[in-house]
Amino acid sequence: MNVTKREADKMQTVYLLSGPAGVGKSTTSQALARCLNNSAYVSGDYVSHMHVNGRQKPWESKLELSLIWNNILSLTRNFILNEIDVVVDYVTFPDEAYWLRDKLKDLTDNVVYTVLWVDPETLLKRDQLRLPEHQMGERCLILMEEFKQSGLKNNNLLDTSQKSPDDIQQVIEEIMNNKQYRLAD
Repeated sequence: MNVTKREADKMQTVYLLSGPAGVGKSTTSQALARCLNNSAYVSGDYVSHMHVNGRQKPWESKLELSLIWNNILSLTRNFILNEIDVVVDYVTFPDEAYWLRDKLKDLTDNVVYTVLWVDPETLLKRDQLRLPEHQMGERCLILMEEFKQSGLKNNNLLDTSQKSPDDIQQVIEEIMNNKQYRLAD
């Protein structure tokens, strides 16, 4: 997509906030969406649970995962077409981030992919702070390993190990302003 600087300023931005379960994706994503002037918050977990009967765990079914991503794509496209920035909160691996970016090229070049990261001990502590029905336990560490094996680039990582909830505005500013998180061609 070849656009002028003026056109690029008008294009919507899609923020993909990812990371292992319990790292703070939802908290950060919701806060980011509230900071933007005109935004939508898309929870991949909510999209996943729209499929009620016959639903499989997305990490066990490629078909289920494909359905989730196609639904996220449809929602994102609809918001962008209505000039709304989108914050996607979901466990997103690099291949999925680049797939989504490619599917949105006709609408925007502004796709930001940030993987929130912490050390394993902090991850397990944060998971324990979640409501019991949302705790993932060992799955957090499994996801951490999957990210390490996914071809994730260091420039997409944002380590929040030393951050507290009081630092959320600083984290959001980093995501919004640091060009290293933008997915380029």
